[in-house]
Amino acid sequence: MTATFRTIWSDQTLRMLLILTFLFGIFTCSIGPFQSLVGVRHFGLSDPAYAALLMAALLVSIAVSVGIGIVTDQRPSRRGMAFFAVLSLLLGGLIVWVFDTPAAFVLVHLLLIPVAGTLFGQIFAVTRLHVTPRPEAERNAIVSVLRAAMGIPWVFVLPLWSLVLTADARLILIYPVMALLGLAMLAVVLRDWPPDSAAPWTEVKSGLGFRASIREMTARPVMIRVMLIGALHAGGAIAGVILGLLFAEAGRGADQLGLFFSAFVAFEVLTMLAVGAFAARLPRLVLLVAGTATYALFLVLLPLLVDTPWLWALSLLGGSGGALIYLPALGYLQDLLGRRAGAGASLLALQRLSSDGLTAAIYAFGAWAAGYWLVAVLGAAATLGAIATVAWLDRTHPLTDTQTP
Repeated sequence: MTATFRTIWSDQTLRMLLILTFLFGIFTCSIGPFQSLVGVRHFGLSDPAYAALLMAALLVSIAVSVGIGIVTDQRPSRRGMAFFAVLSLLLGGLIVWVFDTPAAFVLVHLLLIPVAGTLFGQIFAVTRLHVTPRPEAERNAIVSVLRAAMGIPWVFVLPLWSLVLTADARLILIYPVMALLGLAMLAVVLRDWPPDSAAPWTEVKSGLGFRASIREMTARPVMIRVMLIGALHAGGAIAGVILGLLFAEAGRGADQLGLFFSAFVAFEVLTMLAVGAFAARLPRLVLLVAGTATYALFLVLLPLLVDTPWLWALSLLGGSGGALIYLPALGYLQDLLGRRAGAGASLLALQRLSSDGLTAAIYAFGAWAAGYWLVAVLGAAATLGAIATVAWLDRTHPLTDTQTP
């Protein structure tokens, strides 16, 4: 990985993307674990109101991501869209911090944060375009390092937030930090993101109108695969929902939960860095199958071992399994629309419909019927069924414009 890092750092565009990815990782680990506490405890939103906000924000995020993906495939506008995303992050942090009202919180989380979140897809769309001329092994290694850079802050920054946020009243501190991150990313984009007219990558514009682009993205063979990849990601979402609940049932405190989560992400990052070295030698589908099987085993064992010392070994199982899903799935979704880098990145947002919807359904039924152990088992079964269907489809009904795994 040292050689890959040197390659990235010596290339101005890749260096910019690495810095943006790392800063974006700090943003996600700062806002993600604590936004429910801010909304419910600090601003007093009811649980149903907060749930409705999450669903509305998801729909806004998907709509904005799809729109940006189509626009960037139609005309040179990647730098402008990146600027739009980081400016939204900066303004969002300032608005909540300055006004400190429930209305400001809802506005920012409904509109500005979903817009800021589109930066993730834009980063990897540009990465794909920029590294296309390189050998496959080098491409895979570069993407692995960039994806891992977003996970590293979860290992180091998240524990710092746990120490700082010792009282509910201090939760608002997240937002000035969010504004500073937006300002830093804005500076990086303005200084280093190349103008679209002089970009050091080659783009093939789609030539499609908005409606034609939507039809291309929502074609049944594509959407079926997008929903199935979303089902694979549901395993991670389910673990995120039940992990704290299982720890509480086992009498483990928040300190142990934080340690487990940090170890989990650390193994995930290490696996992402390692997988780049051999990804070119293994079909993408093989990595997805291995990752899904490993993560399914993690889910099944989690409720059985949560009150034993063997729990800590599960951080290795879950972290490595998650990495073997997330990294290949990223390329799989981008390749579904061939060289449409923007639209391919939009599929990253669309798969969340399946992931979040399936997670909600499994949690609601499993918790009602038998408890959190059934939620874990159903999540494992759903992910295994999804990867089996993906493998069958790619073998029997391959997409003609897809770089098949």
